[in-house]
Amino acid sequence: MYLKLPPPALLLITIGGMYLLSIYWPIWTFSFWGQSMMALVCCLCGTLVGLAGIVSFAKVRTTVNPHNPHKASSLVTSGIYRFSRNPMYLGLVLLLIAAFLYLSTFSSLVMIPLFIFYMNNFQIGPEEDVLEALFGDEYRQYCEQVRRWC
Repeated sequence: MYLKLPPPALLLITIGGMYLLSIYWPIWTFSFWGQSMMALVCCLCGTLVGLAGIVSFAKVRTTVNPHNPHKASSLVTSGIYRFSRNPMYLGLVLLLIAAFLYLSTFSSLVMIPLFIFYMNNFQIGPEEDVLEALFGDEYRQYCEQVRRWC
């Protein structure tokens, strides 16, 4: 089973859910010194991590489209992929953390584990099955050396 929505669309839906929770169920609002700066740093880091993943794919000219992992022409293990098997998705989670900090309510935090659960089960898992079928032992060895998220 493959993800029906592109990950950026899922990101926007998740942020929308976070916003609604912060408005209609604002449990434990918070504020602290440096909060805005921390949100900005998370946003910047998320953007850079995601872009680094895209650049690594572009360098070897393989597909970045999450709906077509079977069209991968190369197994990318260099660059940021030495540290994370899913830097683009990790970048999205960092953007969600930035949104959580910006919204300032713990109730909005509920959406981040839901996003991760959904991505693990309906996007990453099926992608990994396809990559294992395409690249076999090379991919299995890579999975043993590099963690899924970071």
